[in-house]
Amino acid sequence: MIVVVTGTNTDVGKTIATAAFAAAWQDAGLSVRVAKPLQTGEPEGSGDANTVARLTGVRTHELARFPEPLAPNLSARRADMQVPSLQAVCEWILNLDASHDGVTLVEGAGGLLVRLADEYTIAEIAAELRAPLVVVTSLGLGSLNAAELTVREAQRRDVRVAGLIGGSLPAEPDLATRLNLEELPVVTGVDLWANIPAGAGSLGPAEFTEMARTLGIPAPPC
Repeated sequence: MIVVVTGTNTDVGKTIATAAFAAAWQDAGLSVRVAKPLQTGEPEGSGDANTVARLTGVRTHELARFPEPLAPNLSARRADMQVPSLQAVCEWILNLDASHDGVTLVEGAGGLLVRLADEYTIAEIAAELRAPLVVVTSLGLGSLNAAELTVREAQRRDVRVAGLIGGSLPAEPDLATRLNLEELPVVTGVDLWANIPAGAGSLGPAEFTEMARTLGIPAPPC
């Protein structure tokens, strides 16, 4: 089973949310793998897949990485490197998923329409794989617009949005955030599954798993 994770923008907590899914589903007895097809701007030994592995102990996989912290197509272009084709990325993900009996989480880069290559985005990957999409959203002022735009565009491309997850919920949310928690499911028509507490990425593995267990994240969408 493949589940694709995207965000409403960069820096909304997508990697920590991916780790929370992985920890919660592994804690529930599922085999979990995390795939980060394209990583940019990180030295060897660091990056999103490494963060997920550190927090959860789940096996993580990368296909390619590019040197500058830019959209993958731009980082590859500036480094005179080739981005794997959509077919190659999807085959890699399918092979990973076939290697175990469980769920494979696929983390994109930035938001839904960030160009991974000039020819495709994470939306095309989800559509090609016919995989459900989970959208990690910011929660403060401006989040309703970004979340609704992301959901509507995914649906326009015949990608099923299974749920939303708040990427970083402050301990003392302001008025806009409190109201957004109620309004996000209304304006998007998609359930808000859970909200990751701000600072969760600094927890140790045992504490992180306990945090993920308490969030009430539902079973992987079929």
